[in-house]
Amino acid sequence: MSETTIDELRWVRPDLVEPFRAALPGARATVLGRLWGAFAREPLPGVTARHREGETLIVTLRHGARLAAADTDARRFAEVPEGFTVAGPDGTVHEPIELLAQLGLHTSGAQRLAAELDNSVVNLALARAANAQGPTAPRDSVDAEQAVVDGHPQHPCCRTRTGMSVAEVLAYAPEHHPVIDLALLPVPADRWQGTGTWPAELQDGDTHLLPVHPWQRNHVLVRHPELTTTTRTIPARPLLSLRTVAPLADLAGCHIKTALDVQVTNYRRTISPVEVVDGPPLSELVSAVIDKAGFGESLRVLRELGGGAVRVDGQASASLAAMLRESTDSHLDAGEIAVPLTAVHATGADVVAGDPVRWLADFAELVLPPALTLLSMGVALEAHGQNTLVVLRNGRPVRVLYRDLDGVRISPLRLAAWGFTLPPLAGTRAGDDMDTLRTKLFGGLLSGVFSELVDVLARTRAIDPAALWETVAQVGRRVYADLPGTGDASAFFGDTLPLKATIAMRLADDPGTAQWTAIPNPLARHS
Repeated sequence: MSETTIDELRWVRPDLVEPFRAALPGARATVLGRLWGAFAREPLPGVTARHREGETLIVTLRHGARLAAADTDARRFAEVPEGFTVAGPDGTVHEPIELLAQLGLHTSGAQRLAAELDNSVVNLALARAANAQGPTAPRDSVDAEQAVVDGHPQHPCCRTRTGMSVAEVLAYAPEHHPVIDLALLPVPADRWQGTGTWPAELQDGDTHLLPVHPWQRNHVLVRHPELTTTTRTIPARPLLSLRTVAPLADLAGCHIKTALDVQVTNYRRTISPVEVVDGPPLSELVSAVIDKAGFGESLRVLRELGGGAVRVDGQASASLAAMLRESTDSHLDAGEIAVPLTAVHATGADVVAGDPVRWLADFAELVLPPALTLLSMGVALEAHGQNTLVVLRNGRPVRVLYRDLDGVRISPLRLAAWGFTLPPLAGTRAGDDMDTLRTKLFGGLLSGVFSELVDVLARTRAIDPAALWETVAQVGRRVYADLPGTGDASAFFGDTLPLKATIAMRLADDPGTAQWTAIPNPLARHS
């Protein structure tokens, strides 16, 4: 695949050919190291045992074959050296797909994952080649979103863009800093299914104008010759999630989430009819719960204002849909910038000012009281590093923003105890299994956000990670001292935390269903 990429680069970006070649070994090692991490902790078919001998992790496979490599390179957020390899029963393993093959799986899931791993290596090398100068200080919130060069900080498929050519990745992906032109598709009233508020500038009488990603226009809309776009476009900059964009001038105060039939990490990024219908009422509900809890200034939801889809054969199409969301800038004051939490890690904490322990304490004081209180009231946010943003003023945290209501889980029983009635929802996000709600919140906020922050601050500022975790624990202890006994505190300070088992998911018959594994909880010793 790398040679094919080089052939394409010679046509579209010859200046990137040599930087791509130079970046390829490191990208391959990074993906291999992250896959080795999955072998170390996920419930993978074919892995029967794990143990450590000194600094080496030994993974035993079915039929007794063994794999061995450095234990440190299996750790989450490890900076894997360019020469990283795994010792296998038949010799040294250099390639991620070679390591995957050690499981001996002959399934469609294994074949699919092998292609995704190859694609991830190529696109990671491409991203690093295009950003070889290293991180620069973000000038605005979109710069901060585009600063995440390596993508997902733990997933081996961190840069998968299945379905995109090299030219398309360069033209559309945020790590390449493009401006893209969204097409506008006129949708007659009898083919429109919408919810919430659709802005007047995207309406023409009874006709709604649907923003369509240019990739989607070229690959999906062409299957519907009866639908044609206008000559008008909306120039925009892609955000961290690739398919959500910030318009340069149109739709003030809004970001646009577009449907995109491209595999990115775990999912193909279409927009389900359920997501379109539930977004606005969930936005209002979660915002109201935050306000009632008294945290409307420290934590703000980027509300989903409206959404719509084209009816195809009488049904709303997940591939021809879009949603409008409040922009990050609509919640900023002069001199402030919104930074996705994973970008703090990706930039080596360059955006962090002052004493890092104090910085982490200030951030914890902003996010933990509302997030833990909301959980006690029946609302679990999917607060991972892409959905959760810290607003910085002179490098100091002043508030937290949360986006993407599709991942929220709700307990109607807990919600009712606080006087809230769950609005009618089309999705299955409501239920009173509290383990599910705790997994949703802690799997993103603790296994993700705080783990990333502790890692980068400890590594770049030479601080004992235990001192950073104690700072987080202090806030957690204080919050739970004032909350009713629901069992949430025991999970917060429990022996283990949930972590999404991404490779087990990709190998499963249904790769869209979340799977989880347990990892040691660094907060347990601070309870």
